[in-house]
Amino acid sequence: MSAINDLIAQIDDEELRQRIDSELKRLLKQKKFGLVFEDHMPEGLTEGAIYPCLQVLDELHHAPERALWHALIEADNYYALQLLAYLYPGMVDCIYIDPPYNTGARDWKYNNDYVDSSDQYRHSKWLSMMKRRLLLAKKLLNPRDSVLIVTIDEKEYLHLGCLLEEMFPEAKIQMVTSVINAKGVARINQFSRVEEYIYICEFGNAAPSATNDSMLDFEITGNYKQNVGDTIPWARMLRRGSNSHREHSENCFYPIFVNESKELIDSVGLPPGKGISRDTTNIPNGCIAVWPMHDDGIEGCWQLSRPKFLEALEKGTAKLGRKNKIGQWSINYLNKGILDEISNGSIIISGKDKKGAVILQREADKLISAKSVWTRKSHDASLYGSVLLSSIVGKRFSYPKSLYAVHDTIRFFVANKPNALIVDFFAGSGTTLHAVNLLNAEDGGNRRCILVTNNEVSEQEAKTLKKQGFKPGDEEWERLGIARYVTWPRTVCSIEGHDVNGQPLKGEYLGTDHRQMKDGFDANCIFFKLDFLDKTQVALGRQFRELLTILWMKAGGEGQCPTLSTDEVPGMLILPENRFAVLTDEKVFGDFAGQVNAQDDIRMVYLVVDGDSMFKDMARCFPGKQTCQLYRDYLDNFRINQTRQAR
Repeated sequence: MSAINDLIAQIDDEELRQRIDSELKRLLKQKKFGLVFEDHMPEGLTEGAIYPCLQVLDELHHAPERALWHALIEADNYYALQLLAYLYPGMVDCIYIDPPYNTGARDWKYNNDYVDSSDQYRHSKWLSMMKRRLLLAKKLLNPRDSVLIVTIDEKEYLHLGCLLEEMFPEAKIQMVTSVINAKGVARINQFSRVEEYIYICEFGNAAPSATNDSMLDFEITGNYKQNVGDTIPWARMLRRGSNSHREHSENCFYPIFVNESKELIDSVGLPPGKGISRDTTNIPNGCIAVWPMHDDGIEGCWQLSRPKFLEALEKGTAKLGRKNKIGQWSINYLNKGILDEISNGSIIISGKDKKGAVILQREADKLISAKSVWTRKSHDASLYGSVLLSSIVGKRFSYPKSLYAVHDTIRFFVANKPNALIVDFFAGSGTTLHAVNLLNAEDGGNRRCILVTNNEVSEQEAKTLKKQGFKPGDEEWERLGIARYVTWPRTVCSIEGHDVNGQPLKGEYLGTDHRQMKDGFDANCIFFKLDFLDKTQVALGRQFRELLTILWMKAGGEGQCPTLSTDEVPGMLILPENRFAVLTDEKVFGDFAGQVNAQDDIRMVYLVVDGDSMFKDMARCFPGKQTCQLYRDYLDNFRINQTRQAR
């Protein structure tokens, strides 16, 4: 670039020089270095302006004292995002999505066909699909303080990273590695995969909250409990790396005698001496000798000399670790870094366990930043994803996220936002809403979650249904779709505390004060299907009843969603329990204004009036309240959005 700029500067004709410089800048804006892909035609999307509405399919009222409602929207997320961008522009605190990983398996469709590994445009189609949705998602996020979280695996993480950097240059972007399957997923002629990746895009002042959990454990002992005690790592006594063999430090080559029946360190032997075999050492009755031995059988050395280890045992800063798969015991100790944190008060000793080892916890006011590699046992996608989901709805969904993996991820960004609005437009089985309910139960928060998923059936179910003569749209087909067969049943069951057969859920939630799953959650949720309206009918005011759900959502979704029993449009509608009011007949404006201003609970006022000047005059009569002009605001929004997207 510098060479080109130098050449342009040598052009004598000023007008030509400026034109070439302008054209060059225009070309550079088209694509940044690092990511080039085709902008494919929209994947089966209807072109032209759309005017969405929300039809209520079902609702669950399980929190009499709670005003806010979660929402599940059955829709293609592209259309749902257009609606959400109208309802909550710049108002969303957190977007968490788990898009299709594009593995080459039958995991996602483009233009109603599965995209497989042989498709030469597989990556390009995936990027085009993601870009289209992320452009809409960007409109939702609060630019002053919000976060976009995207999970992905190795098939697309490089492309996704470049796409995010290109689309969100103003964001702070970091990638976290999360171990979700310690057993590993086999890769032919490759290492087994144990991890996935989490891209975190922070906007404005957003930042992960400090924690007393590093999220990176070298060894966890005892029962798992989030955020306390055992998340402070104990190091291995066996020295590794340079100077780690016996000959490097004979004083650090000595036996530690372990009483296996009592699972404790009985005593510590003396170094045998240079050149003397360890086999000459006398072992106390009932004990075995644990030596610092490397996996290849070479004699090593301990991190601490015998006197320092004895001192550590006395203080409780050294202990017996766990036995590995081949029956070898590990020895653990607290290294200098942890001891320094104890000295400066960042970590406190709250007592000792029954074997004399110290119990540690971080001071609440001396928190740390979590690491960028997460090794939480609770993030196991098999045990806390598949097994947990199957216990609720049966085997209806493949590869759900661990409930606690989602919980931990969003917790970093909404822990200090008890009224956060959280959106997941690749909702899958509904783990995100489940996690939000768990967060609210833990700290009394009032966070609200909006899920979006389509209602596709699995490939096998589609084949079976077609053989039976059914097609999309038939009740037999639709009831087996993901939204109705998995996402909504999970939502209902987790809130009410039972499985799909009505049996109480077993077990308790990890990291809580013994919260039983059968107790469910104090939460409400409404299940919508996205539909579309006729623009002309809307303009004539003939679809007010169909738009009422959208007005409720735009006003904040508080209180039970109102309905009208007939198509007759009331002159005014005042709903303090829902925090909004609607004027449809200008002739009753005086009475309407008086009643609305007498209600402190009313926050949103919708006015159906012709002309901007009339609307502005009316809006001035509602100080401190948000006003919106119907139906013009609604129609103009989707017409203008379509025009912008076509450019």
